[in-house]
Amino acid sequence: MAEAGPFRRGEGAGRTDRSVGSRQLAAMLPDPAQARPAYRHLARAISALILDGRLALHVRLPAERELALALNTSRATVTALYDLLRESGYAHSRRGSGTWTALPEGRAPSGITRLLGPQDPAIDLARAAPGLPEQALLDALVQVAPRLAEHAHTPGYHPYGLPELRAAVAERFTRRGLATVPEQILVTAGAQHALTLVLGLLCRPSDRVLVENPSYPNALEALRRARLRTLSVPVTDTGWDIEIAESTFRRAVPRLAYLIPDFHNPTGCLMPDEERVRVLRAAGRCGAWLVVDETLADLALDVPAPPPFASRATPGGAGQVITIGSMSKTHWGGLRMGWLRAPARLVTELAGQRVATDMGGSVLDQLLAVSLLARAGELLPARLEQLRRQREALTAALAEQVPQWRWQLPPGGLSLWADLGAPVASALADRALDHGVRVEGGTHFAPDPGLFEQRLRIPYTASPDILRDAVRRLAAAFAEGPAPSRTGRREHWIV
Repeated sequence: MAEAGPFRRGEGAGRTDRSVGSRQLAAMLPDPAQARPAYRHLARAISALILDGRLALHVRLPAERELALALNTSRATVTALYDLLRESGYAHSRRGSGTWTALPEGRAPSGITRLLGPQDPAIDLARAAPGLPEQALLDALVQVAPRLAEHAHTPGYHPYGLPELRAAVAERFTRRGLATVPEQILVTAGAQHALTLVLGLLCRPSDRVLVENPSYPNALEALRRARLRTLSVPVTDTGWDIEIAESTFRRAVPRLAYLIPDFHNPTGCLMPDEERVRVLRAAGRCGAWLVVDETLADLALDVPAPPPFASRATPGGAGQVITIGSMSKTHWGGLRMGWLRAPARLVTELAGQRVATDMGGSVLDQLLAVSLLARAGELLPARLEQLRRQREALTAALAEQVPQWRWQLPPGGLSLWADLGAPVASALADRALDHGVRVEGGTHFAPDPGLFEQRLRIPYTASPDILRDAVRRLAAAFAEGPAPSRTGRREHWIV
């Protein structure tokens, strides 16, 4: 196996210029001839890219002449486009240094607004986020109150995580088939926090990172903000293209790969054991780190819950695997409890990385997590049965209301990846708002622009009655026929 050096930083990755090239930006924009006036059409698209984070803030836009050539339009159109961006607050100019992206007063990036939730009465199908049963939370609060009082006499800082929670998570990994000690566990404020810490320690701007296509939007956003170069591997309704993955590891030698092998978000696919072994071997040969997101691993609806990905590694090979997880999907996102499993030395380095911005999580939340994890054998089966009922209600309603749509029934996870049969997802999502449903088109799950316009991710985390009502409204919106997407009208709420 090629030796990466366990904690080598990216090599040869010099400073990345804070600018976007004309061809790069043009590839992210629609054809100017699609709508008139073209400059307004393009301005709406750029503003949406900025709000989505696909076009970063404080980045220099191409010179007018260069962008006009890349878009095959007139310079006057680009001049008007930039003027409109400045007027609306999405850009500003510095004398002698060009035009730069900006955030208008009163607007927030969609990464914030999607977590705040809709501020209207629409049925929310954009967030795959189940709630925690009220009684379970109350019982846990009663149980941990005396223990919290005991901790009140200590400083309360635990940069590695509360010792009893680290032990509980380690025991969970061991029970699932991967022997783990508490020193290999770092408690984080969710899986996204864990991923961000890993990227900050192991990667530098312009490093290559292998990702699935499609993938989890918030993870893709973290990679963009770290200014990393993504190399995408297809995941279809039938699973991963492992030959492309092996070729990408061999030819591109990525610094790191981010994978969701368990009930993949958004497709719901489960990676077979033999493919996991092939990925481990391919990553090992080129010395790439594997960051494996197992947030959904416990949500097995039709198959046994899979063992940890790292358990398939050969002796010594698991040292290049970082496993991240959280309680957001199995319990409640409001707990903000996650973790990572990694070699003990790397855990120590990541804890050092963490204290620069976050000296440790809430002791109360961690005590609640210990209590809830101890009751997983009681709480999880009820959650799984509820998800099965909701999935059945959703698929039955879709088959009745929109029989032309197609999907593969996922063996676990929280959502369907529906194929609409035509590239109308963004327009449908816009119209669905008028019918009282908030849903996101597949383009938000793509590492590259313009893909999955024929797809919707539809979570089954709401009650059966609400899901049936939502599908009736979606069907009514779909029946209205094609219409141009009103880019910039919607906010995005993907979890």
